[in-house]
Amino acid sequence: MSSPAPGTSIPPLYILLAGGTAVLWLWTRKPADPVPPLVEVDGLWSYYAAAYRFIKNSSDLILQAYVRDRHGVFRIPHPFRWDYLANGADRVAEVAAAREDVLSFMHGVDETLQVSYMMGSEIRDNPYHHHTVQTTLTRNLARCFPQVKDEIVCAFDDVLSLKDGEWKPFAVLPGVMKVVARTTNRLFVGLPLCRNQEYLNISIGFTVAVFTRCFMLGLFPRWIRPVIGPLMSPKKEADRRVLEFLGPMISERLAKEDELGSDWPDKPNDLISWLMQDAAPADKTVPALAHRVLIVNMAAIHTSTITLVDVLFDLTTYPSHIQPMREEVERVIMQEGWTKAALNSMHLVDSFIRESQRLNGSSPVALMRKVVAKDGFKFSDGTLIPFGSYLATSGRAVQHDAENYERPEIFDGFRFARMREELERNADHAVFKNHMISTSPMHLAFGYGKHACPGRNSFFAATELKAMLAHVLITYDVKAENEGRPVEYSFGRVRTPNPTARILIRKRQ
Repeated sequence: MSSPAPGTSIPPLYILLAGGTAVLWLWTRKPADPVPPLVEVDGLWSYYAAAYRFIKNSSDLILQAYVRDRHGVFRIPHPFRWDYLANGADRVAEVAAAREDVLSFMHGVDETLQVSYMMGSEIRDNPYHHHTVQTTLTRNLARCFPQVKDEIVCAFDDVLSLKDGEWKPFAVLPGVMKVVARTTNRLFVGLPLCRNQEYLNISIGFTVAVFTRCFMLGLFPRWIRPVIGPLMSPKKEADRRVLEFLGPMISERLAKEDELGSDWPDKPNDLISWLMQDAAPADKTVPALAHRVLIVNMAAIHTSTITLVDVLFDLTTYPSHIQPMREEVERVIMQEGWTKAALNSMHLVDSFIRESQRLNGSSPVALMRKVVAKDGFKFSDGTLIPFGSYLATSGRAVQHDAENYERPEIFDGFRFARMREELERNADHAVFKNHMISTSPMHLAFGYGKHACPGRNSFFAATELKAMLAHVLITYDVKAENEGRPVEYSFGRVRTPNPTARILIRKRQ
């Protein structure tokens, strides 16, 4: 998950309120917990200092804790409570396997993204769009891929606006977000709306606002969020603006469905139609459907943007990978054409993205859950996480563990391609665990278990990202503007690639 961009200011009143409520809580905190803290605390103010250290430097602190005990459990200092962190692939598997009535995924998401305030309680209580993404979108992707590929080409061309032979600085995060928004909406709402910059700005602005403000709101205790949450939420304004564009389109489709039935002639094959098909009657209104398009947009734009930005940073930091991948893409396209199925033959491209996710792309923590069982959650070794607590697993650290990967500190873009080849030679079914979209207790970029990212098997993570990287490889030359990989930022449980870093790019000669 992303975090607020550097330079985003938190109003002083919010800081004072957060500090005041933290102090009140600390004076009345419960007796000592047998689970050791991530950072040693010996008093009131040292606790708050530790919480601040975690917000500012979570990645390093979690890695240090992982080195101390790679299978241990630690308490994480939050401004007004202790959260819990479980290390190691074995504990990842235990958390992922727990029932929803013991460790709640939905409550964890609600706390992480502040869904009730940022997106609305209806999204928390009835996320039917997950089914739409997992089934209908995936089923239609091959048929719609020519449109996706066309928009990738046009979007990069328009956003980059390159002259022949010219090396041009490219601000990666904002530029990639524009390309992803256009490409995503070609499938979601079609032409010409997917190229309307005002409409795209609404989707992009909502995405940025949600992931910035949910972090800020999460610094406050739950009792004050009903007051602050609605004031910070971007939902009302985004809904009002997006209705100007989607309202007439959805109204027309609902009218045609009433008149001609659900399979009326020339019905558009896009996200709006798919949501109409899956929505319950109460959710099948113009405002509700428009808001649901906005929510799916937010998830798609965020996931694909962050991943592709990391991939481009790694591409320019480790340029020796470029030519082998370029040759692979050109060979596959010559043999199979520019199709969705052809992307499955681009093993080096797939491996490079997965390695980027492994080394650089994951957040400090993963699998956020809330303990909802009254008697708490007990690990197999007897470690007890109390009722009402929030529990997460280490994210990036488990992917940097030498027990899980050979030379894990080294970026090896073709690591998973070699593993795949070896498994294929041995006819080992584990080959399927080394694809970009695969999840495991040792690779948590898309989560793990039954609640893994709903878009990972479809457009959002696999097809769109591989097609975009393939297009960049055969169309452009890229190189780093400055030596070294751009520094990333982490804030508490989340991280973001550098939002201002640039690379140099030109059309291939």
